[in-house]
Amino acid sequence: MNANPPLLEVTDLRKEFHAHSGLFIERVSHTVNAVDGVSFSIAEGKTLGLVGESGSGKSTTGYCVLQLMKPTSGSVRFEGSELTDAGRGDVRKLRRDMQIVFQDPYSSLNPRMTVGDIVGEPLVVHGVGARRERGARVRELLDVVGFNPSFSNRYPHEFSGGQRQRIGVARALALNPKLIVCDEPVSALDVSIQAQILNLLKDLQRDFGPAYLFISHDLSVVRAMSDDIAVMKDGKIVEAGPADDVYKSPSNEYTKALLASVPVPDPRRMRDRRTERRRLAPAFGDS
Repeated sequence: MNANPPLLEVTDLRKEFHAHSGLFIERVSHTVNAVDGVSFSIAEGKTLGLVGESGSGKSTTGYCVLQLMKPTSGSVRFEGSELTDAGRGDVRKLRRDMQIVFQDPYSSLNPRMTVGDIVGEPLVVHGVGARRERGARVRELLDVVGFNPSFSNRYPHEFSGGQRQRIGVARALALNPKLIVCDEPVSALDVSIQAQILNLLKDLQRDFGPAYLFISHDLSVVRAMSDDIAVMKDGKIVEAGPADDVYKSPSNEYTKALLASVPVPDPRRMRDRRTERRRLAPAFGDS
């Protein structure tokens, strides 16, 4: 048990969306519980993997942690400060220590801004350094993430998906944050590029010490990145624990079904997994 208080502590987090169906006078309102009583904590320099199917509430949870979406109820404490009732100014100051790497490297970068301007934008927004200092910091960040600093005057459309995601990672690192939410950071990339970005994130954590909330639908990717894993289904955490324990000895049927869905490079093992996947189909809500 870690005697130090966690960097991030989320308690009974809930996010509801109000949806409408039907037309005109027959319209019916109903509530969707996207996040339904989620609790977890992350220690400094550690990684919590949040895994589940699309629509399970993973990304919404990450956005609520950063206050990009206001939760309906619950508590989000960062370094002991409650974020859910903090004013916009207070949240803005705290965002120096809380950043995000978005899922899609093609839509998360402004096509009208150069690479240098994109990476340096957090420095400008928070008034860090003079112009020349910011320029030096941008070049340093690009070098750290393995991106050629001489390309800082080019535009995002000139680069591949993996290169764009490196730009996104450099932007997230600009203010030396203590927590980075990684929202499916490799799902839009080819497998070979995925490995490069995952290794980059692990190296950056080793060298600079940020904690990660690592969101993914791929349990094998999450295991490689995480100290602990929390499995989400229908807005709830159904299983949580150390990464190796969850992967080797899952106790929840849904977690077992997710593991059975992970592809392996062995036809015989894949046949066994398909059989197991059919047995566990009810855990996914399949008929």
